[in-house]
Amino acid sequence: MPAPASRLLAPLTTGVCLVCLAGCGGSSGSGGDNDAGQSPAAASVVPVVASTNVYGDLAEQIGGAKVQVTSIISDPDQDPHSYEANTQNQLALSKAKVVIENGGGYDDFVDRMLKSGDSSADVINAVKVSGKTAPAGGELNEHVWYDFPTVARLADRIAAALAKADPADAATFTRNAKGFEEKLKPLEREEARIKAGHGGERVAITEPVPLYLLQAAGLQNATPEAFSEAIEEGDDVSARTLQQTLALFSGKKVEALVYNEQTSGPQTEKAEQAAKAAGIPVVPVTETLPHGKDYLGWMTANVDALASALAK
Repeated sequence: MPAPASRLLAPLTTGVCLVCLAGCGGSSGSGGDNDAGQSPAAASVVPVVASTNVYGDLAEQIGGAKVQVTSIISDPDQDPHSYEANTQNQLALSKAKVVIENGGGYDDFVDRMLKSGDSSADVINAVKVSGKTAPAGGELNEHVWYDFPTVARLADRIAAALAKADPADAATFTRNAKGFEEKLKPLEREEARIKAGHGGERVAITEPVPLYLLQAAGLQNATPEAFSEAIEEGDDVSARTLQQTLALFSGKKVEALVYNEQTSGPQTEKAEQAAKAAGIPVVPVTETLPHGKDYLGWMTANVDALASALAK
């Protein structure tokens, strides 16, 4: 799908563009593009490349000091759907023993570079790990990192891949994965608490990024599909669809607007303004880790913000 023209893209300052694709649409110490130029890791450290810092952080949580992680996309202003890969990315992938990608059309640049570089890395595809598929007559929601059961399974898969690359530390990776999964449980309990208190309530979204979280919390997405689909595709929203969407707020037909901050454009800004004018809470979310956050802290903030908005 064509990348949204309204997405905020940070300039790439290094490397030569190898692949430019258009897709759908915490700090992890793994960093971004420049990490590929770091000094080689010691032989006992497993080199890992993740398509975004979301998956880079998971690898660090599980691998600890036994991994060297390069997250290709780590800036919240960069859009994975239309990312332009560079030579440093290719170099990092050529050295990786483990590669973590989202899949589902989200970060196809990873597969393209792996094929061109003849990589032998163990590739973990989060969408495949999730087992999720497109509904009949619909499209796959590829944003599986907002689904906590998927993330728990992904932790186990990462631990297994690291153990294969470094058998001597297999027990450490397994222990770290289990510890991480235990820390996910409070998030699932909070989703259940929201569902108990607000199940069936209607909310609006700008894009399907947070839908797995909202569904787990028992909330109903009232947004016209044509609106969120057009925003995700980077297409213009028809006047009729925009009016239908804005009426959700002026008519107070939803309890909150969950807004993807990594998408900005006239239509989404009108939706945000309409929600605020009607006194409807706006809950901002992102696709990659904000600066200074790890995955658990980021998702805790997202769930807490949703709960607070619904309580107003």
